[in-house]
Amino acid sequence: MAEIHLRQLAHSYSANPQGHKDYAIREMDHVWEKGGAYALLGPSGCGKSTLLNIISGLVTPSEGQILFDGHEVNSLTPQQRNIAQVFQFPVIYDTMSVYDNLAFPLRNVGKTEAEISAKVKDIAYMLELEDVLKKKAKNLTADEKQKVSMGRGLVRDDVSAILFDEPLTVIDPHLKWKLRRKLKQIHEQFNITMVYVTHDQLEASTFADKIAVMYGGQVVQFGTPRELFEKPEHTFVGYFIGSPGMNFFEGSFQQNELYLEGQLISLDKEMKSKLAITPYNSLKLGIRPEFVEVLDANSPLLNKLNSNDNDAKTALLESCANCFKCEVLLVSDLGTYKIVTLKLGDTEFKARLPEEQTVPSGSVYVRFPGNWLKVYADEYLID
Repeated sequence: MAEIHLRQLAHSYSANPQGHKDYAIREMDHVWEKGGAYALLGPSGCGKSTLLNIISGLVTPSEGQILFDGHEVNSLTPQQRNIAQVFQFPVIYDTMSVYDNLAFPLRNVGKTEAEISAKVKDIAYMLELEDVLKKKAKNLTADEKQKVSMGRGLVRDDVSAILFDEPLTVIDPHLKWKLRRKLKQIHEQFNITMVYVTHDQLEASTFADKIAVMYGGQVVQFGTPRELFEKPEHTFVGYFIGSPGMNFFEGSFQQNELYLEGQLISLDKEMKSKLAITPYNSLKLGIRPEFVEVLDANSPLLNKLNSNDNDAKTALLESCANCFKCEVLLVSDLGTYKIVTLKLGDTEFKARLPEEQTVPSGSVYVRFPGNWLKVYADEYLID
């Protein structure tokens, strides 16, 4: 296994790139630590597969270096880099048995038959392929073929890294969770550097210790699933992570005060100071649906008042920091929780309610807790 360092790396498929739009991978400096389990997460066309193919040696980068344990490997082939790669669709030998497919990489590096047999049986057990070891690969189902393809990447424990390019695309949904868990167990057992490319945030979160979120050819945030959820450093991360994604509102900063849809937002002095010196063209405020408080009689803010004192409640709601009167547009009951679509000014947004909370209708007050309300200048978090 190896530490993989992408140093000032960039790639363009154009012979004469003129700007950022001509680059599939914009300049980055990124490190995959030895023995880590990582995911590259992002939408189609963001550069995930290109980056993976650069690491493996299938694509030569236009600019920058790929370093394995501090040694440049730009000119080395995938075989010389000692990389195992599992592709979106199965890459196996149909005329061989499952056993011989799994044994092939080991025979290529001169392992003894006893070593091969032990390792093949071990991987077959992990991937639940024991019953089909003697079958020809052409007679397997699509998900069995992909498990064999994955097994060919996993069977060698002396590789620099194993790269997975959306390997569960052809797998039935009910088997995906089981295979992700198997990959995690294999990583924990062998401590191999693994990089997993996917556009599915659930796959990324269940497999990886850390996730690199890609957007427009860049890694816009690298962190744990919790960090990506609680503190997205780019508006795209907020939008892409979570279901539903983060709510965003246009903001304005005038006379040392921040406004959302024309209404004053409570800010601490430190954030006001940062906003005052930050240059930007656009300002946005973001909050996740999970952190929006839809206020009712049981809310901590109100339950200390007499339940019949509506005038006192209204006065309290109108004076409380970051409380806003909204219109309820739609309620989606998802069984264990509800998603409420609301409208504040001209902006629609969502709140997630626990199953036991009363479903609001008509007009309702919501509160945006200051610790969960994020401010973004030109799409990047002001922290």
